[in-house]
Order: sequence, then structure tokens, then C-alpha cells
Amino acid sequence: MARYIPRATLISITPIPIGNTPRPNSILPSQTHRFDASKASLFFGRRFHALCGGGWRTGPRPSLRICAAQRDYRRVRRRAPKRKDKELELNVSICIEEELPDDPEILGVAELLRINVPMALKLAFDGLKDSEYKTRDNAISDVGGFQSVELSVMLCNDEFIRKLNKEWRDEDHATDVLSMSQHVPELRLPILMLGDVVISVETAARQAEERGHTLLDEIRILMIHGLLHLLGFDHEISEEAEVEMEKEEELLLKSIGWAGKGLIQSASDAEINAISHEDKQDDRKREGSLRFYKPKFKYIFCDMDGTLLNSKTQISSTTAKALQEVSSRGVKIVIATGKTRSAVINIFKMVDLAGKDGIVSEFSPGVFCQGLLVYGKQGREIFKGNLDPNVCREACLYSWENRIPLIAYSEDRCFTLFDHPLVDSLHTVYHEPKGEIMPSVEHLLAAGDIQKVIFMDTAEGVATTLRPYWSGAIRDRAAVVQAQPDMLEIVPPGTSKGSGVKLLLDHLGITPKEIMAIGDGENDIEMLELASLGIALSNGSEKTKAVANLIGAGNDEDGAADAIYRYAF
Repeated sequence: MARYIPRATLISITPIPIGNTPRPNSILPSQTHRFDASKASLFFGRRFHALCGGGWRTGPRPSLRICAAQRDYRRVRRRAPKRKDKELELNVSICIEEELPDDPEILGVAELLRINVPMALKLAFDGLKDSEYKTRDNAISDVGGFQSVELSVMLCNDEFIRKLNKEWRDEDHATDVLSMSQHVPELRLPILMLGDVVISVETAARQAEERGHTLLDEIRILMIHGLLHLLGFDHEISEEAEVEMEKEEELLLKSIGWAGKGLIQSASDAEINAISHEDKQDDRKREGSLRFYKPKFKYIFCDMDGTLLNSKTQISSTTAKALQEVSSRGVKIVIATGKTRSAVINIFKMVDLAGKDGIVSEFSPGVFCQGLLVYGKQGREIFKGNLDPNVCREACLYSWENRIPLIAYSEDRCFTLFDHPLVDSLHTVYHEPKGEIMPSVEHLLAAGDIQKVIFMDTAEGVATTLRPYWSGAIRDRAAVVQAQPDMLEIVPPGTSKGSGVKLLLDHLGITPKEIMAIGDGENDIEMLELASLGIALSNGSEKTKAVANLIGAGNDEDGAADAIYRYAF
């Protein structure tokens, strides 16, 4: 949890003022900034302390050098008080790491810390007076000998704190708080450079939920813990030191009137209750954590069968939660599928994600029937492609003569020539509209415009008989597409799911750089190639995986959800 790095120098910051508020007696204004970690770290060489996974971990304590830079610091408020002679100035900067989104709760916490941290700092200094600690490093003793005190508190996410932990402690996992000292007693400066406390709001949010208090309560607890490290307390050196620091945590929290136990006691309770928080050493975000990250893409285009749907043709609860969470963060989910729009809506109804406030509805954009039906803004049809009636007639006659079931798609209706279990499965298993049996080929052709036809057979029958025959029979009048091993689709030439996605992007005014795409079948190849990031699931075809930027987990392993948590933010 907390880490301590001595001997550091914080780069000076000149924030832009936003407002003014009165200040308490001898405390100069704290400041809230945005910190850009893309340039470098905020911090110079220090020593770290950490607590995670239900137990204390002690890292190496070399004298480290950490570089710093800043960009886009944002100051929440500025106060310009008159200073009294010989008054100890407490200068506190509250920083928000640049990649942490503008979440209202986080901004509210930062604003309260602007008041809370100087208050805690003053009480902690008061506690040092005339106190005899057996284990505390007394390098900081007479605070009154300084003209001012400098301290910064940074709020960040797990990704940022994990990088610090890896770089400076060689521990490749996130933690809740890092404490970094900048005090160099030998320099005898008039300013006490206390250092920096770095807090992962993401980890703090999980711990707050587990411990039954608010995010603000947990961050206050972490801040107290980190502050005490900067003042020379170190629970890692001995059991006696741990007890002494634990008592000081409890005393400070109680004196200020803040809720919760001290961090040491909370960690001890977690260990007793066998609560483990082993962080995955990869880039996958946790469920519920996307609020702490900025999205990399504006749109995610997703296939249905074999991608969002598992082998039971269902959207799993994990995938549903991922879709709901990413949507709540402002990223648009667009379905690109061979299915009809009505089938997709029915599937999403099963997980309560259909309708005006859901992922799909009659008013949302999407690419359906292999790009033959494209709906744009407000769900209006912007493209419809129809199969050549002569090709459709030939396919129907072939179906009738060979008793191989065929389904003809006409917008949100499906037609067939005879009853068959495979035709029924298209409705019961794949959730397509129930096939309407037509009395003849001519009746079927007259029922409406046909966008595509699908032959259904065994995977072997499709591979050895249907695909070779129809690839030669239709020549340039149509094209064959295979999304499932036991289905062969015949579609108009020059149209595909990829062309439908291109058309929709132009309609919406977005570029391929703004989209991520997830698919599995050969019909997804163009879409994956078009997207800035194309991800093929491991259950996909070899041709599809060959063109993808990345290969994700399988559809029965919630591969789409995993791709979202791993790569979308």
C-alpha cells in the first residue's frame, strides 16, 4: 500500500486560478491540478512502502531518481490570503493524473481533499510535539523551524500506480497508496519538502465497497497512512513500529472525526477474513473500473454469432455487464451482423439491453443481413441491397429439388419452402423471425424483396457440396459468404458487412481511427481490417485471425467482454 522514497525534489507548478474561497487560520491554499503522466513521473528518488493482497510487502529501498513534467494542470480553486509573520505555511497541491476522466465523484473528492489534507497535516504536526515515539524516524522533529511545508497528493488509476510500483519497486501490480518523501535534512532548507502521496482511486473504490464506507472515507484513510510515512512512521521495520503507526492512524482519524479504521487495521482485518486482492499482471481492467479510464475509441463495432453470443447463442452476464459499462462511459456499441435487426433486438431484450436506453433499438444505427440493410441516425434505413431474382429463383429450385432447407431474408421476415428442423432452429436457437412457409417458389419471390438466402446443412455438406457448387453456379451474379460452418449464404455481389460498416461510418461522420471492431467469421474480415483496432476471437476462422491486429479469448470465455476491458480504455 504505502511506499516511501526519500530525497526528492518536486518541480514547481504554476496553476491557472479558477476561483477564490476563504482559508482556515494558518493554512495556505491547497491546489488541484491535472498531471500528465505521458511525459514522465511526478517524482524524484524515494523509498516506498506497500500493503496489498492482505499482507505487507516490503520493496527495496535504493536511492531512486524519478523524473517529472507537467501539462494541463487544472486548479480547482485559488485563495490569496494575507500571511502573518512567523506563520507556518502549509502548501498542499491536489493533483489528478491526466488519464483519470472527469468523473463527478472524483472531482468532488479532490475538492474536499483541498480542505481535508491541510487539516490532517496540521493535526499530525501538532501530534509530534512533546511526543515520544520509539520507532519513528525523527528526521522531521521541530516543524516550527521551517517557514513553510510542501506536500502534494495525486489521484490516479491502477494502471498509473502499477507502472510506478513496477518501475521503482519491481512489483508488477497495482496498489492503493504510494508515499514518497522529498525531505533532505542535510540541506537545512527553510522549506520542509514533505513529498508526495499517490492514491489509486480505482483500488480505493474497491476497498471502500468491501469495507462498507464511501470512496471519500477510503481516500482519507489512505492519505493519512501515506502522510504518516512521510513523517517518519514505518510499520514495516518491526511489529512494535506497526503497532505504533496503527495507533497514530486511529488517533488522527478519530481526532478529525473521519469514518473508518486505519489502513493497517483494515489490512489486518482483510488478512484475517482471507480477503485476497491479487492483481492480474496484464492490461485487463476490472469490471466496474472503466470510470477510472478514458476511452480510446468512440465506437465499438461488434459481430453477434460467435462473438457477442456464446455457443449457446446467448449473451453472457459478463458480456452484458461489459456492454452496459462501456456504453455508460459514452462509447457507442454498433452491431454489425448477418442477422436481422429484429433478431438482434430480441436477443438484447433477454439481457435488458434493448430499447431507447439500451444498446440496440429500432432507433439505433447498425449493419444487418451482411451489410444489405444499414440503418443510420434515428434508426432510419440508409441502404438496402437485394439479391438478383434469378439467383434467388435458382436457389429456391435447388432447395426444393434436393430437399436442402433454405431461408430467404426479406427485411424482418424469413421465408422458406418446406418445414424442416434446421429451419425451426434458425428461430428457436438463433432468434431469427419464424420462417413463413410459402406454397411455391413464385409465391416466395412475390412476397417481398429478398436481400439474401441461406442454405442450412451439416458442416461437411456445406464444405464439400454446397459451397463448391454455388461458388461456380452464381459466378459474378452473386457472392457466397460463410459465417457459420453449417450455413452458406448467397448475397448480392459487391456487398458485405465491411462495405456496410464503411457506408455507416460516412453517414455518421466518423473515421476508422475512431473505431474498434470485434468479430470471428470470414464475413468480419473487412470490418476488422477497416477498424483502428481489429480483434478476432480465438474461436474464429484462421483467415479472420490472420488479418486481425489482436486475437482475443473465445466466445465461450467472454472474449468480447475481455477485449473491451483490455483494449477499449
